[in-house]
Amino acid sequence: MATLAEIRAKLKEQETRSSDGNQRSGGDNSIYPFWNLKEGQESVVRFLPDGDADNTFFWIERQIIKLPFAGIKGSTESKQVQVQVPCMEMYGGTCPILAEVRGWFKDPNLEDMGRKYWKKRSYIFQGFVTDDGLKEDAPAENPIRRFIIGPQIFQLIRGALLDPEMDNLPTDTLHGVDFKLAKTSKGGYADYSTSSWKRRERPLSDDEQAAVKAHGLYNLKDFLPKKPGDVELKVIKEMFEASVDGEPYDMERWGQYFKPAGMSQATGDPNTKAKPAALASDDESYDDDAPAAVVKATPAATASAPASTGGRAEDILSMIRNRKQQ
Repeated sequence: MATLAEIRAKLKEQETRSSDGNQRSGGDNSIYPFWNLKEGQESVVRFLPDGDADNTFFWIERQIIKLPFAGIKGSTESKQVQVQVPCMEMYGGTCPILAEVRGWFKDPNLEDMGRKYWKKRSYIFQGFVTDDGLKEDAPAENPIRRFIIGPQIFQLIRGALLDPEMDNLPTDTLHGVDFKLAKTSKGGYADYSTSSWKRRERPLSDDEQAAVKAHGLYNLKDFLPKKPGDVELKVIKEMFEASVDGEPYDMERWGQYFKPAGMSQATGDPNTKAKPAALASDDESYDDDAPAAVVKATPAATASAPASTGGRAEDILSMIRNRKQQ
């Protein structure tokens, strides 16, 4: 297990790098859906270390790109569907979608579309629910739950870890602290900004220590999507271009690789069934970490920009590629 000093050093290293740049089944309810809390409610959790001793942190970051489609090909329903695909940057590789989309932020006319296809970050933690604001009717058999945390809450967690007044790791067996997940609303959207670490240290109870011994800790990387191979990367690129072009999702063409959210699919989660809540919570604010917008487009970019972002994918992609060559 990494020390608090090692975690701080790693966080600062990531911050510097960012500035320089610019299996195990947990049961059907192994993920704790705190986003179902009602406004004004809260739950208290206790985070645990990653079962993977090589992970400095007690969480793992996931990067997902959402591809919207105008329905499913051959279906009589016109309801829009969404396919989630892993971003290759999560594995240290080059993402074919972001390779195209980054250039869109150089043109104000394409910025909104660029944000739509930008990667979304979330973070997977594990731990105990010590005070259940949801009052679950059927708690999981394994009390060690997984938590899908969005950037708003994550920044609160991260900020406290960098605070020199925090003396011990919050996951420490004897001197750790619990975390309060508090849900309010702001501008009509769920808001978790009042979430915070508890002030008092609390050793794990005998029951909690027994649960860790009996069930063991998850290796959090097991719950990342499977790394795409060459074939999957080709499919991702095809789906991206079809999505931008406004085409429907083609089940026959892509169904064996990626399916719309809510349909049975291989998500990388060891659970046998895919659950939308396991992928992301609609109540969370998923910051996109997208490039800063250009205040004013260059004359060349303005001249070549389409009247709207509703043009064909091939036209938009061609425009971006041409700009790279200038």
